[in-house]
Amino acid sequence: MLHSSWTVLLTLALVALAPLACIEPRSPATPGRAHGPTAAAHVAALAAEYWGGRIAAEPIEATFLGFRSHDDRLPDVTEAGRAREITRLEALLGRVRAIDAASLALPDRVTRGMLVHEIEGDLARRDCDLSAWAADQLRGPQVELFQLARAQTVSTVEEGRALVARWSKIGAYMDARTDRLRRALQQGKVAPRATVERVIAQLDELLAKPSGAWAIMSPRDAAHPGWPEADQRAFAAAVEQAVEGGVRPAFSRYREALAREVLPRARDDARAGLSHVPGGAACYARLVQVSTSLARSADEVHAIGLEQVARIRDEMRALGAKALGTSDLAEIQRRLREDKALTFSTRDEVEAAASAAVARAAVPAWIGALPRTPLVVKRMEAYEEKHMPPAFFREPAQDGSRPATYYVNTYAPETRRRFESEVVAFHEAIPGHHIQVALAQELGEVPTFRKHANVLAFTEGWGLYSERLADEMGLYSSDVDRLGMLSADAWRACRLVVDTGMHAKGWSRAQAVSYMMENTILDESVVANEVDRYLTMPGQALAYKIGQLEMQRLRKDAEQKLGPRFDIKGFHDALLGSGAVTLPILGDQIARWVASR
Repeated sequence: MLHSSWTVLLTLALVALAPLACIEPRSPATPGRAHGPTAAAHVAALAAEYWGGRIAAEPIEATFLGFRSHDDRLPDVTEAGRAREITRLEALLGRVRAIDAASLALPDRVTRGMLVHEIEGDLARRDCDLSAWAADQLRGPQVELFQLARAQTVSTVEEGRALVARWSKIGAYMDARTDRLRRALQQGKVAPRATVERVIAQLDELLAKPSGAWAIMSPRDAAHPGWPEADQRAFAAAVEQAVEGGVRPAFSRYREALAREVLPRARDDARAGLSHVPGGAACYARLVQVSTSLARSADEVHAIGLEQVARIRDEMRALGAKALGTSDLAEIQRRLREDKALTFSTRDEVEAAASAAVARAAVPAWIGALPRTPLVVKRMEAYEEKHMPPAFFREPAQDGSRPATYYVNTYAPETRRRFESEVVAFHEAIPGHHIQVALAQELGEVPTFRKHANVLAFTEGWGLYSERLADEMGLYSSDVDRLGMLSADAWRACRLVVDTGMHAKGWSRAQAVSYMMENTILDESVVANEVDRYLTMPGQALAYKIGQLEMQRLRKDAEQKLGPRFDIKGFHDALLGSGAVTLPILGDQIARWVASR
C-alpha cells in the first residue's frame, strides 16, 4: 500500500545519521570492439556508457538536467568514492583513445573527440579535487541543495518517495563533505579566507531562520492534487523530519567546522591563488586547458588578456566621447559609477528591465535554426542572491518539467546599474545561452552526452560573442547601454589577467580587485564578488574571452574567404549546429562550412 511505503520512508528519515549511500561503479565493458562490429558502434556504446556513468556519479546534475532516475541519490563525496570514479574514468578514456579516429565517419569522429574532452575534464576536476577543500559561495551545498528543491519537482507519490529518500541522506552527505575538509587541512589544502567568510555568512543567515522558511522545506507545503490524504500527510511529515532531524544539524556541524577549524588556517588575501596550495600549479595548468579547450599556458592567456584590455579601453574612450562628451576613461568611470539616475530603485525595476531586454531580442534574421523550448524570466531566491552574479541561465529540463529560465539578481537594486541590464540579458538569455543550450538539447541523432556537454570555451564564448552580436542587431537602447557592453567585454578580458594573475603569478586578492576597478565600470561590490568567484572556480573565467575571440576569428576568416557568398545566418547555424564542441572541433566545423559554400 502507498501509505505503508510512506511509513517506511518516514522511519528512514528519523535516522539522522543514516549512512551515505555509495554509488557502485559500473562493471567495465570488454575492451576492443565488444560493443559492436564497427568502430562507429563502439563509439556509440562508449558514449552511452559515459553518460550513464556520469548521471550516476552526479545525480544532482542529473536532476537539474531533467534525468529523474537518480532523484533518490546524492553524490558519493568520500575519498573511496572519488578513487573509484577516477579508476572508472581512466579505464573508459583508454578505451576511447584506442579507437582509431581515422576509421570513423565525421559525426562519430566528433563524438570520439568530445568524449576525450569530457572525460579529461572530469578527471582534471577529480584529480585537483577542489571540492574537497574549497569554500564555495556559488555552488556549495548551502546553495546547490536549496536550488535542487526548486528543480526536483514532485507530482507523483513515487517522486515524493524519491525526494524524501534523497533528503534523508543529506545529513550524512554533509558530514562526508566536512570530513573531506578536515582531511584536506591535514594535507595543507585550505580555501582562501575571503570565500570561507562568505560561506560562513551564508550559513549564519540560513541557520538564523526557522527550518520552515528554508527553500529545501518547500516541497512539504506544495499542493499534490490527486494524492490520498494519508500520503500527503506522510510526505509532509517525512520531509520535515528529514530537514529538522538531519539537514539542519548537519549544516550546523559544517558551519562549526568552517569557523573553528578552517577559518583560522585559511589563506590570507596575499596568498589567495592556487599557486599557494600544494600541487596547485599543476592543477591550474590542467584547468586552463580544460576551460579553454586549447593547449594554452597561463602566461599566454595572461598576455592575451593584457592586449584585450588595452584594446577595449580605447573603444571605451571613443564611445565615451560620443555618449558623455569625454574621452577620459577615469571620468567616464566616475560618471557611470556615481550618477544615481543610472541605478535602479526597486527590485521590480530590475526584473522589468531584464524582461524587456529578453522580449526585444528578435533573432530570426541572424540565426536560422531557433529552439522550440520557451524561456521565462524569474528573480533569484533570497538564499542565493547576495553572493551571486547579476544573472544566470538555467537550462530546461529534458523531460519538459521545467522551462529554460533566466534568473535575474534583484538584490540591493540601488547598487545595480541600468546600463548593465541589457548586455547581461543578451549574454544569459537571447541570443546567448538560451539559444545555444536549448538548440543543443533539441539535437536529433547525437549521443545524449553531447546534447548536454558544457564545453566552457564554447558555451561561454557564445554568450560573450552574443553581447557584441546584439550590438550588430541594434538591440542596445542607447550609447550609454553600449558603454555597458564595453564594460562587460572589459570585465571578461580582465578575467584573463586576474585569474591567471592570482593562480599562476602570485597576485594578491587586493591586486586583482584594483586591476578590475581600473579597467571596468563595475561597482566595487560586484568586483569583489567576481574576484572571489575566480578564487572559488579557478580557470573557469578564462573560457569566455578565449571562446569569443576564436568565434570572432572564425567568422572574420569565413567573411574574407567567401566575400559576397558569406551568409550570417548560415554561419551561426554552422557554429551552433553540433552543440557545444571544443574550439579545435569548431574550427574544423566552420572550415567545412566555408568549403561547402
